[in-house]
Amino acid sequence: MELLIWIGAAISLLGLTGIVGCVVAVTRAKRAGLDDEAMRARLQKVVAWNLGSLFTSAIGLAMVAVGVILS
Repeated sequence: MELLIWIGAAISLLGLTGIVGCVVAVTRAKRAGLDDEAMRARLQKVVAWNLGSLFTSAIGLAMVAVGVILS
């Protein structure tokens, strides 16, 4: 079960990296000074990316929890 914990931690770290990437993307979009329509289009893409990253991180944390419970 130790392997499950490490794989879960790696997946969770991957999701966390995606969330940090979302923050960077939104910061860059704000600094670009886009008009309203372009900003909405860019943020819609980032929202999808953010939800995917959050889901990935949650799956990784669930794997860690299962691994700890089964150990």
